[in-house]
Amino acid sequence: MTTTVKQSLNPPLKWAGGKRWLVPILRELLGDKTYNRLVEPFVGGMAIALGLLPEKALLNDINPHLINFYKSLQRGLKIDIPLENDKDCYYQYRDRFNQLIKAGQGNTKNAAELFYFLNRSAYNGLVRFNSKGEFNVPFGQYKTINYATDFTNYIPLLKDWVFSSQDFSMLSLEEGDLIYADPPYDVEFTRYSATDFKWEDQIRLAEWLATSKETVIVSNQATERVIDLYTRLGFEITLLEGPRRIACNGDRKPAKEILAFKGL
Repeated sequence: MTTTVKQSLNPPLKWAGGKRWLVPILRELLGDKTYNRLVEPFVGGMAIALGLLPEKALLNDINPHLINFYKSLQRGLKIDIPLENDKDCYYQYRDRFNQLIKAGQGNTKNAAELFYFLNRSAYNGLVRFNSKGEFNVPFGQYKTINYATDFTNYIPLLKDWVFSSQDFSMLSLEEGDLIYADPPYDVEFTRYSATDFKWEDQIRLAEWLATSKETVIVSNQATERVIDLYTRLGFEITLLEGPRRIACNGDRKPAKEILAFKGL
């Protein structure tokens, strides 16, 4: 996998379960192996792609609002709406964002601006939608928020990356791809988009990855059934202590995570 020589940038969004901490581990795991593209079925906060800096990438996510934001970055997003760390402003913008979704305008620049603001201002940077497809995270009540308004510096990095929003099983893989999958974790909260990601989907993903002839790396919560699933499908398993970014009970102790891989 050829990497760019351009300077890396930080992920533009706050992201629950972000994987910046995993980048050095993946680099060591991959060594000097070369790949055609980086393929991420669940791109999330884009920390892995921005850390590994592949020249070519296929970055997918089932959340169309996230992908609309990334496509806006490719076009050189500049935010024109006022960004205020204010509760009234937050709920006004949240209502506006949900109105755009309802009106079929969730793929607009305005929707991308509002998505960024909501992500930076919402409680713990959560991205959560109800069954109606409405963003429903409450205001975060941060003392200060450092908003960005000019994202044109992302244009060179994202120039040759392809973004899509579809079910992972619909992705067209190519010979020599490196697949990194970071699905919604095997935990109680799974409604990251309007559609849920249930245990049946975890099984479907694992079986889809197992049939791929390409190199595959998967991260997930190290629950007993996740470990059993990937072991049964012939993956090599490594257990890691990942930083616990969000805990309702205040518990921030390291969380056990699984790194499953094949083809290395």
